[in-house]
Amino acid sequence: MTTRLIVNADDFGLTHGVNRAIVELHEAGVLTSATLMARAAATDEAVELARANPSLGVGCHVVLVDGEPVLSGMRAISNIADPVNGRFEPTLGSFLATLYRTPGQKFDYQIEIEARAQIESLQSRGVALTHVDTHKHTHMFARVLRPVLRAARSYGIRAVRNPFEPAWSIAATPSAPMTRRVQVRLLRMLEKRFRRIVAEEGFVTTEGAVGVLATGTLDAGTVAALVRAFPANGGTYELVTHPGYNDGDLGKVHTRLLESRDTERAALLGLRGVVNLELTSFGGLEPPTAD
Repeated sequence: MTTRLIVNADDFGLTHGVNRAIVELHEAGVLTSATLMARAAATDEAVELARANPSLGVGCHVVLVDGEPVLSGMRAISNIADPVNGRFEPTLGSFLATLYRTPGQKFDYQIEIEARAQIESLQSRGVALTHVDTHKHTHMFARVLRPVLRAARSYGIRAVRNPFEPAWSIAATPSAPMTRRVQVRLLRMLEKRFRRIVAEEGFVTTEGAVGVLATGTLDAGTVAALVRAFPANGGTYELVTHPGYNDGDLGKVHTRLLESRDTERAALLGLRGVVNLELTSFGGLEPPTAD
């Protein structure tokens, strides 16, 4: 059986240079999917590019941390966005601290209505969305996952990123820092519950996300090592990437991924001519059975 690979670029819309890299890699035949931020500096351009490139699968990159909400300034989301500066929590750690000190029903509702607003914002501008994922992979936590899936389902979306990295992929990523390696391994403890919720909510997903551990260190050597390591027994995986151009616009946004975006952009070109993987997008996943 042929193993299938979705090559997805996160942060579509972050800057002009990120948008440019995504389109160039798609035109080169090595990038099949991207997830679009509903409110970012270059979102309007990304929407136009998505509409002009229908062969590129486009998902909604739901932002709940380190960004601005679509429902900016509304008291209805005052637990997940600062009512003074209108922004989400700046880090995953501060987001989780807020998550676990806020009553479940209230927090879940705010996540759902903000996720709905982000999805609707893109669909209303003519973007045919194939799936959802989240900035910083916040949907790996059950209290975020369920409301995000409810929001996605209400707009006809039934595919979601599986953000957990397989053991074989972790082993094939030797250059990642030890701290991040420990984090990724520990977070895999959440995968069983994630899969159960995805099935209960009637969604489809992949066998896992490759390249999460390599975020910030994904270079040509790592891409080659991952390609060699893919299992030969079939299945569909996602390669999570963050390509771009390290230009002046990128320097103005809050991101730890600066020089690495140029490196990833060049590294992904190494996927040209790979014969042991069939490139696809989330639109190629088998739809869930009827409710």
